[in-house]
Amino acid sequence: MSTTPETAPKRGSRLPRLARRAQLLEAAQEVFVANGYHAAAMDDIADRAGVSKPVLYQHFPGKLELYLALLDTSCDAIVASVRDALKSTDDNKQRVTATMHAFYDYVANAQGAFRLVFESDLTNEPAVRERVDRVTHACAEAVSEVISADAGLNREQSMVLAVSLVGMAQVSARYWLAADNPSLPQEHAADMVASLAWRGIGGFPRTDA
Repeated sequence: MSTTPETAPKRGSRLPRLARRAQLLEAAQEVFVANGYHAAAMDDIADRAGVSKPVLYQHFPGKLELYLALLDTSCDAIVASVRDALKSTDDNKQRVTATMHAFYDYVANAQGAFRLVFESDLTNEPAVRERVDRVTHACAEAVSEVISADAGLNREQSMVLAVSLVGMAQVSARYWLAADNPSLPQEHAADMVASLAWRGIGGFPRTDA
Protein backbone atom coordinates (compact mmCIF):
# COMPACT_ATOMS: atom_id res chain seq x y z
CA MET A 1 0.00 0.00 0.00
CA SER A 2 1.33 3.42 -0.93
CA THR A 3 2.20 5.94 1.74
CA THR A 4 0.00 9.03 1.70
CA PRO A 5 -0.19 11.95 4.12
CA GLU A 6 -3.32 10.33 5.55
CA THR A 7 -1.85 6.86 5.95
CA ALA A 8 1.75 7.76 6.87
CA PRO A 9 2.79 6.98 10.46
CA LYS A 10 2.47 9.85 12.88
CA ARG A 11 5.62 11.84 13.53
CA GLY A 12 7.59 10.42 16.40
CA SER A 13 6.42 6.84 15.93
CA ARG A 14 9.39 4.48 16.11
CA LEU A 15 10.14 1.83 13.53
CA PRO A 16 13.03 -0.62 13.19
CA ARG A 17 15.76 0.89 11.03
CA LEU A 18 15.13 -1.34 8.01
CA ALA A 19 11.38 -0.74 8.18
CA ARG A 20 11.94 2.99 8.44
CA ARG A 21 14.29 2.91 5.45
CA ALA A 22 11.72 1.02 3.38
CA GLN A 23 9.05 3.51 4.40
CA LEU A 24 11.25 6.45 3.39
CA LEU A 25 12.07 4.87 0.03
CA GLU A 26 8.39 4.29 -0.66
CA ALA A 27 7.57 7.92 0.12
CA ALA A 28 10.53 9.13 -1.95
CA GLN A 29 9.44 7.05 -4.93
CA GLU A 30 6.02 8.66 -4.91
CA VAL A 31 7.50 12.16 -4.77
CA PHE A 32 10.23 11.55 -7.38
CA VAL A 33 7.84 9.83 -9.80
CA ALA A 34 5.30 12.64 -9.45
CA ASN A 35 7.70 15.58 -9.58
CA GLY A 36 10.98 14.40 -11.07
CA TYR A 37 14.30 14.72 -9.31
CA HIS A 38 14.83 18.45 -9.68
CA ALA A 39 11.38 19.51 -8.50
CA ALA A 40 11.27 17.04 -5.60
CA ALA A 41 12.15 18.43 -2.17
CA MET A 42 13.37 16.60 0.91
CA ASP A 43 10.66 18.47 2.86
CA ASP A 44 8.01 16.89 0.63
CA ILE A 45 9.48 13.42 1.10
CA ALA A 46 9.66 13.82 4.88
CA ASP A 47 6.07 15.03 4.97
CA ARG A 48 4.91 12.17 2.77
CA ALA A 49 6.64 9.67 5.06
CA GLY A 50 5.35 11.38 8.21
CA VAL A 51 8.82 12.00 9.63
CA SER A 52 10.95 15.03 10.41
CA LYS A 53 13.76 16.05 8.07
CA PRO A 54 16.42 15.07 10.67
CA VAL A 55 15.02 11.53 10.63
CA LEU A 56 15.19 11.47 6.84
CA TYR A 57 18.80 12.72 6.91
CA GLN A 58 19.73 10.03 9.45
CA HIS A 59 19.12 7.47 6.71
CA PHE A 60 20.14 9.44 3.62
CA PRO A 61 22.68 12.29 3.77
CA GLY A 62 21.19 14.09 0.78
CA LYS A 63 18.63 14.02 -2.04
CA LEU A 64 21.03 12.44 -4.53
CA GLU A 65 21.92 9.60 -2.14
CA LEU A 66 18.22 8.97 -1.56
CA TYR A 67 17.53 8.97 -5.29
CA LEU A 68 20.40 6.57 -5.98
CA ALA A 69 19.22 4.18 -3.28
CA LEU A 70 15.76 4.21 -4.80
CA LEU A 71 17.19 3.78 -8.28
CA ASP A 72 19.21 0.76 -7.12
CA THR A 73 16.03 -0.86 -5.79
CA SER A 74 14.15 -0.16 -9.03
CA CYS A 75 16.99 -1.43 -11.21
CA ASP A 76 17.37 -4.61 -9.18
CA ALA A 77 13.64 -5.28 -9.50
CA ILE A 78 13.52 -5.32 -13.31
CA VAL A 79 16.76 -7.30 -13.64
CA ALA A 80 15.46 -9.91 -11.17
CA SER A 81 12.15 -10.12 -13.06
CA VAL A 82 13.93 -10.77 -16.34
CA ARG A 83 16.14 -13.45 -14.80
CA ASP A 84 13.11 -15.13 -13.22
CA ALA A 85 11.33 -15.07 -16.58
CA LEU A 86 14.27 -16.75 -18.30
CA LYS A 87 14.42 -19.42 -15.62
CA SER A 88 10.68 -20.07 -15.66
CA THR A 89 10.81 -22.50 -18.61
CA ASP A 90 13.17 -24.37 -20.93
CA ASP A 91 10.97 -23.58 -23.94
CA ASN A 92 12.57 -20.63 -25.73
CA LYS A 93 9.34 -19.35 -27.27
CA GLN A 94 7.79 -19.25 -23.82
CA ARG A 95 10.96 -17.61 -22.50
CA VAL A 96 10.56 -14.77 -24.98
CA THR A 97 6.93 -14.32 -23.95
CA ALA A 98 7.73 -14.44 -20.23
CA THR A 99 10.54 -11.91 -20.64
CA MET A 100 8.35 -9.53 -22.63
CA HIS A 101 5.64 -9.77 -19.97
CA ALA A 102 8.23 -9.02 -17.28
CA PHE A 103 8.97 -5.67 -18.93
CA TYR A 104 5.31 -4.85 -19.46
CA ASP A 105 4.49 -5.75 -15.85
CA TYR A 106 7.30 -3.51 -14.64
CA VAL A 107 6.22 -0.55 -16.76
CA ALA A 108 2.54 -1.01 -15.89
CA ASN A 109 3.19 -1.10 -12.14
CA ALA A 110 1.03 1.56 -10.55
CA GLN A 111 3.95 2.87 -8.47
CA GLY A 112 5.69 4.09 -11.63
CA ALA A 113 9.16 2.92 -10.62
CA PHE A 114 10.12 2.48 -14.29
CA ARG A 115 10.10 6.27 -14.70
CA LEU A 116 13.05 6.50 -12.34
CA VAL A 117 15.04 4.14 -14.55
CA PHE A 118 13.92 4.86 -18.11
CA GLU A 119 12.68 8.47 -17.85
CA SER A 120 14.98 10.01 -15.27
CA ASP A 121 15.56 13.76 -15.51
CA LEU A 122 19.01 13.28 -13.98
CA THR A 123 20.78 11.21 -16.63
CA ASN A 124 23.52 13.82 -16.85
CA GLU A 125 24.62 12.68 -13.39
CA PRO A 126 27.27 9.94 -13.92
CA ALA A 127 26.07 7.82 -10.99
CA VAL A 128 22.53 7.81 -12.38
CA ARG A 129 23.66 7.14 -15.94
CA GLU A 130 25.75 4.20 -14.73
CA ARG A 131 22.74 2.62 -13.05
CA VAL A 132 20.44 3.15 -16.00
CA ASP A 133 23.01 1.62 -18.35
CA ARG A 134 23.45 -1.26 -15.91
CA VAL A 135 19.80 -2.23 -16.30
CA THR A 136 20.08 -2.65 -20.05
CA HIS A 137 23.44 -4.41 -19.77
CA ALA A 138 22.39 -6.78 -16.96
CA CYS A 139 19.14 -7.73 -18.70
CA ALA A 140 20.95 -8.21 -21.99
CA GLU A 141 23.63 -10.31 -20.30
CA ALA A 142 20.96 -12.63 -18.88
CA VAL A 143 19.27 -13.01 -22.27
CA SER A 144 22.63 -13.37 -24.03
CA GLU A 145 23.62 -16.29 -21.83
CA VAL A 146 20.53 -18.21 -22.95
CA ILE A 147 21.05 -17.36 -26.62
CA SER A 148 24.71 -18.33 -26.51
CA ALA A 149 24.04 -21.60 -24.72
CA ASP A 150 21.17 -22.64 -26.98
CA ALA A 151 22.18 -21.28 -30.38
CA GLY A 152 25.94 -21.75 -30.06
CA LEU A 153 26.71 -18.11 -30.83
CA ASN A 154 29.72 -16.34 -29.36
CA ARG A 155 29.33 -13.61 -26.77
CA GLU A 156 29.50 -10.69 -29.20
CA GLN A 157 26.86 -12.21 -31.46
CA SER A 158 24.51 -13.17 -28.67
CA MET A 159 24.86 -9.76 -26.98
CA VAL A 160 23.85 -7.92 -30.17
CA LEU A 161 20.69 -10.02 -30.35
CA ALA A 162 20.04 -9.71 -26.62
CA VAL A 163 20.38 -5.93 -26.58
CA SER A 164 17.96 -5.77 -29.52
CA LEU A 165 15.38 -7.86 -27.68
CA VAL A 166 15.74 -5.86 -24.47
CA GLY A 167 15.42 -2.60 -26.39
CA MET A 168 12.30 -3.86 -28.14
CA ALA A 169 10.75 -4.85 -24.82
CA GLN A 170 11.56 -1.62 -23.04
CA VAL A 171 10.61 0.82 -25.78
CA SER A 172 7.41 -0.96 -26.79
CA ALA A 173 6.25 -1.27 -23.18
CA ARG A 174 6.80 2.44 -22.55
CA TYR A 175 5.01 3.32 -25.81
CA TRP A 176 2.06 1.09 -24.90
CA LEU A 177 1.70 2.76 -21.51
CA ALA A 178 1.94 6.29 -22.92
CA ALA A 179 -0.56 5.52 -25.71
CA ASP A 180 -3.14 4.47 -23.09
CA ASN A 181 -5.26 2.63 -25.66
CA PRO A 182 -8.05 0.73 -23.83
CA SER A 183 -8.62 -1.47 -26.89
CA LEU A 184 -5.11 -2.91 -26.49
CA PRO A 185 -4.83 -4.57 -23.06
CA GLN A 186 -1.42 -5.15 -21.52
CA GLU A 187 -1.52 -8.93 -22.01
CA HIS A 188 -2.38 -8.57 -25.69
CA ALA A 189 0.29 -5.95 -26.31
CA ALA A 190 2.99 -8.02 -24.61
CA ASP A 191 1.93 -11.13 -26.54
CA MET A 192 2.05 -9.26 -29.85
CA VAL A 193 5.57 -7.96 -29.27
CA ALA A 194 6.67 -11.37 -27.98
CA SER A 195 5.38 -12.92 -31.21
CA LEU A 196 7.34 -10.37 -33.25
CA ALA A 197 10.49 -11.01 -31.20
CA TRP A 198 10.13 -14.76 -31.53
CA ARG A 199 9.84 -14.53 -35.32
CA GLY A 200 13.27 -12.94 -35.25
CA ILE A 201 15.15 -14.82 -32.56
CA GLY A 202 13.52 -18.07 -33.68
CA GLY A 203 15.75 -17.86 -36.74
CA PHE A 204 18.64 -18.89 -34.48
CA PRO A 205 17.59 -22.43 -33.48
CA ARG A 206 19.02 -24.56 -30.73
CA THR A 207 22.20 -26.27 -31.78
CA ASP A 208 20.83 -29.59 -30.48
CA ALA A 209 17.58 -29.25 -32.49
